[in-house]
Amino acid sequence: MKYQSYDINNFRNIPQVAEALSEQQKRDIEIVGSVLPFKTNKYVVEQLIDWSKVPDDPMFILTFPQRGMLSPEHFETVEKLIDAGAAKTEITAVANEIRASLNPHPAGQLDLNTPVWCGRELHGFQHKYRETLVFFPGQGQTCHAYCTFCFRWPQFVGIKDLKISSKEPQTLVDYVAANPQITDVLFTGGDPLVMKSRILAAYIKPLLDAEIPHLRNIRIGSKALSYWPQRFLTDDDSSELLNLFREVKIAGKHLAFMAHFNHPAELKGEAVRAAIDRINDTGAIIRTQSPLLQHINDSPEALAEMWRAQVALGCVPYYLFIARNTGAQQYFSVPLVKAWQIYREAYQQVSGICRTIRGPVMSCLPGKIQVLGAAEVQGRKVMAFRMIQGRNPDWIGRPFFSEYDDSAVWYRDLKPAFGDSRFFFQDELDGMMTAAAECEADNLE
Repeated sequence: MKYQSYDINNFRNIPQVAEALSEQQKRDIEIVGSVLPFKTNKYVVEQLIDWSKVPDDPMFILTFPQRGMLSPEHFETVEKLIDAGAAKTEITAVANEIRASLNPHPAGQLDLNTPVWCGRELHGFQHKYRETLVFFPGQGQTCHAYCTFCFRWPQFVGIKDLKISSKEPQTLVDYVAANPQITDVLFTGGDPLVMKSRILAAYIKPLLDAEIPHLRNIRIGSKALSYWPQRFLTDDDSSELLNLFREVKIAGKHLAFMAHFNHPAELKGEAVRAAIDRINDTGAIIRTQSPLLQHINDSPEALAEMWRAQVALGCVPYYLFIARNTGAQQYFSVPLVKAWQIYREAYQQVSGICRTIRGPVMSCLPGKIQVLGAAEVQGRKVMAFRMIQGRNPDWIGRPFFSEYDDSAVWYRDLKPAFGDSRFFFQDELDGMMTAAAECEADNLE
């Protein structure tokens, strides 16, 4: 299959769109797509979306903007501009104001996660957790198609100040070498696998050649297995890419392929299964992750089917996340209590070999918080949580409790239980934020 992409400018040329969608539905896509990024491709359109079920098909919702992804107020504002024939610059200016209101960089990505080293901020680097450095290669800050829930949406809207990226492989090597606590480097995006193999190698090989003893794991976060499995099968440099994976193994490092799958439909095609086999043959381990998403996979049956299929194909279920507090969160979010119930019922349906999955997990400002569920303690109904990753490693593994709230969708919606005024991590977290603000003020002077 020849690669062909579609965006807000040409999606009406897709034959299935012309046949399956009303004029109002197409108009809705144009309005929402003027604010939130939209991109799909021929493989997604022809192989993943069941057009007989559109507009309710999960893969359609996953890749095509929906009216409910904007608030009614924001939708109406953009709609009026378009209907009035406003200039593109005017629409973009209003869209940028809306984008700024959607919490474009949650969880302290810019103010807390960017490391300062040798007197300068390392833009394109994120170092939130002690062991793991996240790196955004500049040429990999797009995707084969955009997920409508994606918390990285600011990477794709053309606003330079929102984009995280770097083209400094030597700085990457030097920073990792200078920080012996780092065991993992995660390449993310966008999607690093939109890059040509030789460009990806220009970032990975220097890390291998440096023979950094404390660097043990190379991770690559990618949606390519779902949205363009031909990347590993028929692209002109697919063999070169797989050989690069083998080189990581030969160098004595573990290659973790962090695959994003959100629905069982993504695992059913011959191409994705063949691509998984080829990656597995290199010695890489495929670990899978997804948010729990209303309208897409918010049922125990969908999750259990997806985890079973992943294990059958040689993948390791890894994380089930809560939709992050950014972008179209209000459209996709599932209350924490309901998310736990769905997770628990799905977990009950699979064998132990599938139960490597961890969830539901909020990847949020203090760290990764797992929802353990509802419980009754001393006659009071509460919710139990634990930190499975944290800005301070001492927070990891510590359980804590909130008052029961079946409408809460994020940790900031919760109140501490048992009369406590704050969660255990909040004072220290506030101190981190104050220190970061003071550092930023010093840099501006």
